[in-house]
Amino acid sequence: MRELTVLYVDADDSERTATRDALVADDAISVVDATSVATASDAIDRERVDCVVTEYDLPDGTGLDVAARLRETAPDTPCILFTNASPNLIDTGHHEDVVVEYLPRDMPDTRESLVRLVGNVVTERSQVGYPLPTKEDERLAALEQYDRPGTAAADAFDRLTTLARSYFGVDVAFAGLVDAHEERFLACAGADWETLTREDSACTHTLLEDDMLVVDDTHTDERFEDNDRLDELDIRAYAGVPLETPRGATVGAFCLTYDEPRAFSDEDLTDLRLFAAEAMDQLELRRRLNERSDDPETEATDGGTTR
Repeated sequence: MRELTVLYVDADDSERTATRDALVADDAISVVDATSVATASDAIDRERVDCVVTEYDLPDGTGLDVAARLRETAPDTPCILFTNASPNLIDTGHHEDVVVEYLPRDMPDTRESLVRLVGNVVTERSQVGYPLPTKEDERLAALEQYDRPGTAAADAFDRLTTLARSYFGVDVAFAGLVDAHEERFLACAGADWETLTREDSACTHTLLEDDMLVVDDTHTDERFEDNDRLDELDIRAYAGVPLETPRGATVGAFCLTYDEPRAFSDEDLTDLRLFAAEAMDQLELRRRLNERSDDPETEATDGGTTR
């Protein structure tokens, strides 16, 4: 097993030495030291880092600034806030989309706990068999607003995918939401798919695209050439457009599949964007209706009904 590299950020020399010694006592861990946001940023650019451990209070910012900098280049690298700062005093105002592990430094045997936590979070991340978007934590937080009970049963998604399947002459047209581990299909015209593990889903890669993902032949694309599940589903050609919220978070995709290699024309792709925009409009409408029904003031004004 490759030795893990931990970037440890702390301006206090004695604390940094004690924590560093605890980490390197595990023969599987090496440590790169930093004392500020700036030196941590340099290390992130220079080193292959498997995990970041950082104090909250730093001379030129906070540990959340370090975490945000890490997310720019390594979104799936875990970050642990190892600090005496209590959670209620940690200012997340500028970093609402940054999610970190939190471990208080004043608990008993805390450094031993830190070593175990580093091993656990790195192992958990290494078991993920698919690429993660740059702002995966923010994306999952946004998804919770749209993936609500009853969404998949909406007739509008059935009509939209049925129309798309006929319009483009494909085998399957579907709209799906992608959570942390799987894709759940809101509607799927031409097949009875309900869920697909994220590792097997082509939409996992669509999430990484600004515009769309088009694959004329999955067998000649290195991302999918070993994906047996796509073969089982008779997917040889694929075109998918990310479903992007008004705030820029991608929560899923609107897609077409075909059982033979196929090229999609520019006109096809232009029209597919329109279908995806309509699907996102439907999701946004349902989010607003759910938000309205969850608001007790609205419910009181409406006499307990939604108009």
